[in-house]
Amino acid sequence: MLVKTFGCALYGIHAVTITIEVSIDIGINFCMVGLPDNAVKESQQRIDSALRSIGLRIPGKKVVINMAPADIRKEGSSYDLSIAIGILAANEHISDKHTGSYIIMGELSLDGTIRPIKGALPIAIEAEKRGFKGLILPGQNATEAAVVANLEVYGVKHLREVLEFLDGKRTLTPTRVDCRKEFLKRSADYEYDFSEVKGQENIKRALEISAAGGHNLILIGPPGAGKTMLAKRLPSILPPFTMQEALETTKIYSVAGKMGAHRTLVSVRPFRSPHHTISDVALVGGGTVPQPGEISLSHNGVLFLDELPEFKRSVLEVLRQPLEDRVVTISRARLSVDYPASFMLVAAMNPCPCGYYNHPQIECTCGAGIVQKYINRISGPLFDRIDIHIEVIPVPFRDLSDTRRSETSSAIRERVIVAREIQEKRYAEFPRIYCNAQITSKILREFCELDESCNMILKTAMEKLGLSARAYDRILKVSRTIADLESAQQIKPEHLAEAINYRSLDRENWGN
Repeated sequence: MLVKTFGCALYGIHAVTITIEVSIDIGINFCMVGLPDNAVKESQQRIDSALRSIGLRIPGKKVVINMAPADIRKEGSSYDLSIAIGILAANEHISDKHTGSYIIMGELSLDGTIRPIKGALPIAIEAEKRGFKGLILPGQNATEAAVVANLEVYGVKHLREVLEFLDGKRTLTPTRVDCRKEFLKRSADYEYDFSEVKGQENIKRALEISAAGGHNLILIGPPGAGKTMLAKRLPSILPPFTMQEALETTKIYSVAGKMGAHRTLVSVRPFRSPHHTISDVALVGGGTVPQPGEISLSHNGVLFLDELPEFKRSVLEVLRQPLEDRVVTISRARLSVDYPASFMLVAAMNPCPCGYYNHPQIECTCGAGIVQKYINRISGPLFDRIDIHIEVIPVPFRDLSDTRRSETSSAIRERVIVAREIQEKRYAEFPRIYCNAQITSKILREFCELDESCNMILKTAMEKLGLSARAYDRILKVSRTIADLESAQQIKPEHLAEAINYRSLDRENWGN
């Protein structure tokens, strides 16, 4: 007898429907075809033990399992449940009346319990797209998949539940989730707040501008000045997720297996802070089975690189293309996978090996040329993609001992949201441009027009401060954001002057 069940394969952040055809005939053999990997082939032992735990077994006949389309590689253990259901239906232990109405996914334990899988949200989206009645998957993944409307999602814990449900002997309750309510409840759930920061008003201002325009930023200063503490609070002033952004980010975390049990959506913007020993594959993504890296896990959020010069040069260089294209393509011999990578890069570093160059109290012990050599560990093209450079100095005692509370993150966030709304309206006609940091050279002059006085200020700055040519566009983008924070139609001299101050590392005499 021939029976068909259905599962899904994951490619990037998307799922593809897989048809599992099970044929049982006269003979003695167990054969699995359709380009399965070792984890799929090993399902025979897991299925056999799980069936024996409920008093059943794989029939001692010729069992042929085809996973179509046969030219797509099938990977992982999440097909166990759909293969087991197909075998039992083909052997007439259960009815095959409803097996074709559902996508069925889950890894089987030897005792028949069902373990969680990766990619529940993309699988649910594919099931709805293909017109399936519902989705049967592990209970830990049910709330995540239930985000998709118009799809019956059944979370199960044991193989017996699935058999009785498909045979009409048990009723399962579909998982229902008010994802918008859950999303709104957690959308302002931040661990850190700017009200806890003493002093550092100029750094807070730079972070506000960075958040308002989506600008990449680097903090440079001595140890203990508060660089990491300030960077951790940046997500708390970013605009809240839109539902579309939350879905995109959740799909990435789902495919990476980082959602955790009983979670619905990623409701706050991610903040990823990898250690400086990270490899280029772990940062950008890849592997034998391509997986999203840290830059994709930072999608719609912040990638924080602390101690930037300590990262390997090859690791930092792989950031250049994703920073421009906001997507990373991982190519292998058989497939090519695209992962979204639209993130804000925030970096922190000491100014020199000893850490005290430009310190107001402690003398730097680094020799001549050492500071510049340290800075040169980071390539010019990477610095070219960082809009705001700001020096962080230690907080004086009078600020540390001040008992007054600083401005809260929510107050700063309100100003950022207003500025972002201005930018969204301005760039409504341009696809994939939502903030000033994403402006292309083609439209830069149109939206960052300068009057004669502004042109003179910029010319003087370029000549006297030794600013590089690559700083020109960055200054215009940042000044446009500063104007938006003040709801100004035109860039004014004071906006331009402030933006010029945020190009510390472009000055020819810095570090000499």
